[in-house]
Amino acid sequence: MNLTLSQCFVIVHDPDLAVGFYRDMLGLELRNDVAKGEFRWITVGAAAQPDVAIVLTNYLNGSPADQDAVAGLIAKGALNGVHFHAEDLDGAFEKVRGAGAEIVEEPTEQPWGTRDFAVRDPSGNLVRIDQPPA
Repeated sequence: MNLTLSQCFVIVHDPDLAVGFYRDMLGLELRNDVAKGEFRWITVGAAAQPDVAIVLTNYLNGSPADQDAVAGLIAKGALNGVHFHAEDLDGAFEKVRGAGAEIVEEPTEQPWGTRDFAVRDPSGNLVRIDQPPA
């Protein structure tokens, strides 16, 4: 079996704020925006990876209790979002800090062998950006 990543989903509470973060702060392409009633599925991705997509959505397939539980986890920042690579970690950090992102951790050498930083998206999802080792 030879699997490759196609897309992943990130639950957000406000799709418009999510677009502002992922497109405007992180510089991802906006590829699609589909609405059905109060729900939206917004597809973004890196120009360098046209076959990999991140779907930002406020839809959760579950009961109202499930939706409340997930909303609570998101609000606490308990759910991880996505991890990105950057060729220039310090430049990426200055860009997102300058744009007003909530900084969780400044660029740091991590014990698992990479240097990275962490921010939260407007819903509280953790986003890490690293620079691969030379």
